[in-house]
Amino acid sequence: MERAEVSDAHVLDDDVVREVLTAALAGGASFAEIYAETRRGRGVGLDDGRVEDLVSGLDQGAGIRLTLGKQTAYVSTNVLTRAALVEAAELAAAGLRGSERAQVADLSTRQPERTHPAAQDPFAADGVALAELVRRAEDAARSHDPSVRQVTVRYADIDQALFLANSEGHRHTEQRVRTRLVVQVVAARDGEIQTGYQGPGGAVGHELFDDHPPEKVGAEAARKAVLMLDAEPAPAGELTVVLGPGSGGVLFHEACGHGMEADFVAKDSTVYAGRRGERIGSQLVSGVDDATDPGGWGSYSFDDEGAPAQRTVLFEEGVCTDYLTDRLRAIELDLPRSGNGRRESYAHLPIPRMSNTYILPGDEDPQAILDDMGSGLYCEELGGGQVEPASGDFVFGVAVGWLVEAGELVRPVRGANLVGDGPTVLARVDAVGSDFDVRQGVCGKEGQGVPAGLGNPTLRIDRITVGGTGS
Repeated sequence: MERAEVSDAHVLDDDVVREVLTAALAGGASFAEIYAETRRGRGVGLDDGRVEDLVSGLDQGAGIRLTLGKQTAYVSTNVLTRAALVEAAELAAAGLRGSERAQVADLSTRQPERTHPAAQDPFAADGVALAELVRRAEDAARSHDPSVRQVTVRYADIDQALFLANSEGHRHTEQRVRTRLVVQVVAARDGEIQTGYQGPGGAVGHELFDDHPPEKVGAEAARKAVLMLDAEPAPAGELTVVLGPGSGGVLFHEACGHGMEADFVAKDSTVYAGRRGERIGSQLVSGVDDATDPGGWGSYSFDDEGAPAQRTVLFEEGVCTDYLTDRLRAIELDLPRSGNGRRESYAHLPIPRMSNTYILPGDEDPQAILDDMGSGLYCEELGGGQVEPASGDFVFGVAVGWLVEAGELVRPVRGANLVGDGPTVLARVDAVGSDFDVRQGVCGKEGQGVPAGLGNPTLRIDRITVGGTGS
């Protein structure tokens, strides 16, 4: 399969761009934008020893957005001809009427400060090579232990070529490549069934497998599933909890990060609204959203409105420092644009979204954090959860947990849930390790899914409610 290049049809001629933007502004909007993309992707699925699907797809199109104050009109099309784009612009103009007489400024190409090129183009690997890749992951998982009953492997890559221009004269192109391998394992023994999961990915090509060989990914998913077969019911009550590196990133993302997105702040529907400059968390906690992280799963060069990718500090030694903004919310809240206007595709409006949201490492030795812990719960991996942004309240399942006694991991436990709220948990962090690890996810919001990186060092929370069925 040929790779989409930035010289393909998604890059529009200046005269076409000016005509489209002029037509869009004719209804009286103050701002107009065209976002075009060509997206190629492939997926390979293996289930129970059989490669069941090897699919490839191509999608292209453009979205025309108009704004006037807080009003927005948006029309998308999957046809990139001049006539189709002008028609979409005229439809958008009909949906937003104002008295502005904005003009299209001279277009000027902006160059990114950061790029994330793929060192090993994933599209250089054909279908046979990809089928072999997923089989290698499955073989490693099945050979880990006889209790492994089912192995599901999913490989995916994407090559996204973007073009954006607006009536203020901004114009840029960007190439985004992402690769991911996900393995899920079901293990069973004596009537007990448990699952394990491993899913590395990045804004990279097949160099992903230098650090995450398929055999390692498959074996790690199997290890977790088999480990939890011997797990006992988790204790319940208020306990000291240590979050392993990488595992706590999803908690920070959900319980804190979403509440820092400026659309929630503008609606005053988050516990973090109006608290910039206020100490919320422990002095040990500093957190960032970093779209510039080289090869990060959620990284990019420009956001989907043309703002350069940035590293935004959300918490500095426990103090709430900034919010994640898109263009509209930055204007509404009189804040700088943080480069977090993101969209799933040309068919969607950009909204404030996280990129790679990390709690930064500290100075403490991770083993010493456990040694000083006494008894409690060690969370090797968190599972799914629910969060209410208005209050920060959350419930997170623990996918892989350990009972800790005298600073030692003594036995695995299952069925644990962490219950609390974001500000309280941030305030109760009393140790931050010098290590760091990341996880990858697809974050859903308002019907849109975007890649989001998660990361943290070893963290100790001195008290948090644990729901469990053990004594």
